[in-house]
Amino acid sequence: MPKAKAQRRIPAPATGPDGGHAGLPDVPPLYGLKPRKKYLPFSHAEKRLARSRNYWICTTRPDGRPHSIPVWGFWIDGAVYFGTASSSRKARNLAHNPAVSVHLDSGDDVVILEGDAIKVDLSDKLTFKKLDAASRSKYKMPLMVVPGSVVYSVRPRVVLAWTEKDFPNNATRWTFDSTAG
Repeated sequence: MPKAKAQRRIPAPATGPDGGHAGLPDVPPLYGLKPRKKYLPFSHAEKRLARSRNYWICTTRPDGRPHSIPVWGFWIDGAVYFGTASSSRKARNLAHNPAVSVHLDSGDDVVILEGDAIKVDLSDKLTFKKLDAASRSKYKMPLMVVPGSVVYSVRPRVVLAWTEKDFPNNATRWTFDSTAG
């Protein structure tokens, strides 16, 4: 009977959404990542997600080809929110497969989030009030929700982060319980 592969993650303080666990990214040994006792705090990723002006949304077309496009969005209450036209390529891709990768602009201070895009109910007044306030603050304009548009929420299943100046020593992978919440 083969030995079970050892988990390379340690519990982190419950500072991330759903009390995530911090550990090493799952990469080949040649990257030089070594198990350690301390990882980046999730607050590092949250600050970057909250401050970011643009979010790259990566979806998969029904034929398997990738699609990446920048959008404006918000990090609120442990999720990335973004909107689009329901007829857009990304919305059609998400209707077929809700799995999405979201990453920020920088390759020197990296944050990558993976999860499933869930449509936000347009009658959820509390959420839209928060999104409108965030839009007015960040983009200096009200939230634009017009007929034919859809807003998505992406809660993280996995978040990766590192900084170029301290790679590989601070490369961190947080995993979250997808059944929580």
